[in-house]
Amino acid sequence: MSEHINISPSLMTMDLDQFKEQITFLNDRVDSFHIDIMDGHFVPNLSLSPWFIEQTRKLSYKEMSAHLMVTDPTFWVQQLINIKCEVICMPAENLTGIAFRLIDQIHAAGLKAGVVLNPETSVCDIMSYIDILDKITIMTVDPGFAGQRFLGSMLDKITELRKLREEHGYRYCIEMDGSTNKAHWKMIHDAKPDIYIIGRSGLFNLADNIEDSWNLMIAEFEEATGRKFA
Repeated sequence: MSEHINISPSLMTMDLDQFKEQITFLNDRVDSFHIDIMDGHFVPNLSLSPWFIEQTRKLSYKEMSAHLMVTDPTFWVQQLINIKCEVICMPAENLTGIAFRLIDQIHAAGLKAGVVLNPETSVCDIMSYIDILDKITIMTVDPGFAGQRFLGSMLDKITELRKLREEHGYRYCIEMDGSTNKAHWKMIHDAKPDIYIIGRSGLFNLADNIEDSWNLMIAEFEEATGRKFA
């Protein structure tokens, strides 16, 4: 049996010397692009930016989803609103006292608002505003760097969020981020996230060119899950 898998490539892990080639190829095959924005404080790394989203938009018509790993989400949210980034996902750990304000600000601009739960952060921490979220991202690795150890127990949060959504009619989609690759495809697929973020180990590093990498990713998914990739 085949099924559609909602793939969101993490552009932090792509080959920038093949930027145009990779974006052009992926445009017709993925549902969205995942853009990590780090400030060097919330996590000890720097990554992409609103400017990068603007450059990607010159080649892509797909939805852009920004993953903020920052200490001051207010500063970055306004920049992303200015460029009309379709989805803005904020770190739950830094939303105390400003969650409703920022979510309302994003919605008022006609955009989607999400939060990211890092491994140490539980679903109960976002229950006061879960009903107005459009997306919840579950980190299955420590944030900030590619290639971190996979934390399989974090998949339990996906199961918990699916149950809450079914019971209460919440509208959020559930996304997972971290080590989506051959070793973990089966357990991730069994948890049933709505969106799979996939990066270096699951896509971009599988071959020297994006078409071969994509085909290898599909083969690994099908081998691990026993399902046909549609």
